[in-house]
Amino acid sequence: MIETIKFRDIEYPLHQAVGNAAQFAIPYAKHYCKGIGYDIGCMKKEWAFTDSIPIDLDFPDEYHALNLPQQDVDYIFSSHCLEHIHEWVDVLEYWYDTLKIGGVLFLYLPHYNQEYWRPWNNRKHVNIFTSEIIKDWMEQKGFINIFVGEKDLNDSFMIVGEKRTI
Repeated sequence: MIETIKFRDIEYPLHQAVGNAAQFAIPYAKHYCKGIGYDIGCMKKEWAFTDSIPIDLDFPDEYHALNLPQQDVDYIFSSHCLEHIHEWVDVLEYWYDTLKIGGVLFLYLPHYNQEYWRPWNNRKHVNIFTSEIIKDWMEQKGFINIFVGEKDLNDSFMIVGEKRTI
């Protein structure tokens, strides 16, 4: 039997309410995120992207989305984090500056169709994104090789891009 939760008479899979959304994106991210990188907003170290440097407010260090260890990295992986951040453009700009030339930004974000994840229904979320918004930002920033995966069975989408070489 598939366990579900209900929001406004709409059934959603229970796994959407228990965390670790990254588990659905990690198999894809392994194809793009190689070398040294961060998993920003992983919540628990055991949920972090394999061999990444896990970053989360819940960890006993000073690091968070706008204060990363001082090194340029090959990738930044972030799952279901950006929707919690008020200054998301500042964060993406900072992450861009943290990536090496040729580095990869891989985002996994809630899809608009999941009503509970919209900020007016879930006050933990301060933003809701579409793939078009993130893709537009990436294009404006000069990312290349941008690939978008639309809504999956976790009611989320993936987007990945490569920081342009000079």
